[in-house]
Amino acid sequence: MKKPTAGGNGSAFVKVSMDGAPYLRKVDLKMYNTYKDLSIALQKMFSTFTATGNEGKMVEAVNGSDVVTTYEDKDGDWMLVGDVPWEMFVASCKRLRIIKGSEAIGLGQCLQPKFSSNSRFIS
Repeated sequence: MKKPTAGGNGSAFVKVSMDGAPYLRKVDLKMYNTYKDLSIALQKMFSTFTATGNEGKMVEAVNGSDVVTTYEDKDGDWMLVGDVPWEMFVASCKRLRIIKGSEAIGLGQCLQPKFSSNSRFIS
């Protein structure tokens, strides 16, 4: 759900949901420059439901399970965040969903993002 702003710079607002959280959030992807920036913002938004585990990974606050961030692209496919370059992600992301790592099996070759040089993303 992308809407242009009055200033012409454009924005890329997407809804963000987290399994187990009773609310949705909305973020403008163009406010961030890297996966790391977005990861920090998401950790703050959902801090009630998450904690930071080993290696800075986000985990569920209740049971310590790893969580990963996924996104729906323009084609309706669910992908792991971090699997494509940042600019391509911003252009194709329709919405974000933070899920248990065990539910992400099959979305990518591994749970670590390929473009981890930009960040240590929620995984």
